[in-house]
Amino acid sequence: MSTTTDNLISPVWTRYTPIVAERAEGAYVYDQDGTRYLDFTSGIGVTNTGHCHPKVVQAIQEQAAKLLHGQANIIFHPPLLQLAEELRTIVPQGLDCFFFSNSGAEAVEGAVKLARHATGRPNVIVFQGSFHGRTALTMALTTSKTIYRAGYQPLPAGVFVAPYPYAYRYGWSPQETEAFCLREVEFLLKTQTAPFETAAILVEPVLGEGGYVVPPPGFLAGLRRVCDQHGLLLIADEIQSGFGRTGKWFAIQHFGVEPDIMIMAKGLASGLPLSGIAARRDLMERWIPGSHGGTYGGNAVACAAAVATIRAIRDEHLLENAQRMGALLMERLRALQKEFPIIGDVRGLGLMVAAEFTDLEGPATDLAKAVVKGCLKRHLLLLTCGPWDNTVRWIPPLVVTPEQIEEGLAVFKQVIEEVKDWG
Repeated sequence: MSTTTDNLISPVWTRYTPIVAERAEGAYVYDQDGTRYLDFTSGIGVTNTGHCHPKVVQAIQEQAAKLLHGQANIIFHPPLLQLAEELRTIVPQGLDCFFFSNSGAEAVEGAVKLARHATGRPNVIVFQGSFHGRTALTMALTTSKTIYRAGYQPLPAGVFVAPYPYAYRYGWSPQETEAFCLREVEFLLKTQTAPFETAAILVEPVLGEGGYVVPPPGFLAGLRRVCDQHGLLLIADEIQSGFGRTGKWFAIQHFGVEPDIMIMAKGLASGLPLSGIAARRDLMERWIPGSHGGTYGGNAVACAAAVATIRAIRDEHLLENAQRMGALLMERLRALQKEFPIIGDVRGLGLMVAAEFTDLEGPATDLAKAVVKGCLKRHLLLLTCGPWDNTVRWIPPLVVTPEQIEEGLAVFKQVIEEVKDWG
């Protein structure tokens, strides 16, 4: 790409790599010179079935020849109806009604609007470290980094923030952290937003941009009890953790908790823009008709891709592969942690895995970024996350093989060897 052409793209997009991708397949991306990169970012958790999965590509091609767009207020089309049927078989029990949008932020906004109409209450509780989007309301709901909201104040009101059970950051046991965070939610309801004015608790079952933090086992069940006690709705944001990423269809299914509303996007359509809200029919019926919508939501081609995505994950046993490959990845990373104490914590579920870098002074941001940069030079794509960008997140596609896991880890180890003595 020429510098002139590159200048046509807004610099508001921060650049992780200079790669101009010519094509991609499975776990690999190829640039215009044919150089192959092992992609352990999956487009930030989007291409869960791998790049250009043949069945997804075929579904897109076939649908594109039939109908590109049919606006949902005007007509139904088979992919929309098929997608609702497929989702009904995999979402938590009781969620039997769906609304479709284009992006995760749109779905989050829609879910909050639904909760407000369904309850007649204005306020929402979110958690420290959360990421829910970049629109005005979703910025107000997001606390994972100041960069996502700095300079845009004032943001929409009615949002209250409780601590997420990030045990490693607090330095407590998971049980102590869980108990503290649940007490703080109750304290919030006593001191800042009364239950009668609180519509919902919005939570990521596994914290995404905030650091790939897996909550202690009883935390989500505790939130469910709080919601039931006070008549609040529990909204699960599964945008980054859904569609097999954690080894189950949705992360909340690891914890045996049923949300009232669930938000999905990213891995839903293997790269096409599509998001969704799943809720109980009785809640959807309280949403005033015409008060929410969208021109492109439930696009025919995107829905066809989503149907093919779900079927591929199921037919090819990719949930099971995510469990196996995730266990292998965690085992190897924990072995590296013993070798390199600069890796302060290794955590994750399935193929949603983090290695947090910490030195004697605290978060080792420069080192984590140097590791990611060094991996890029060796054709391995990784990303950082967390408030300090000191956490390297591993997001391989669900089709990843043991050989590819080992290939990535070998590069990772080599780079740490080269940069570990910084400072």
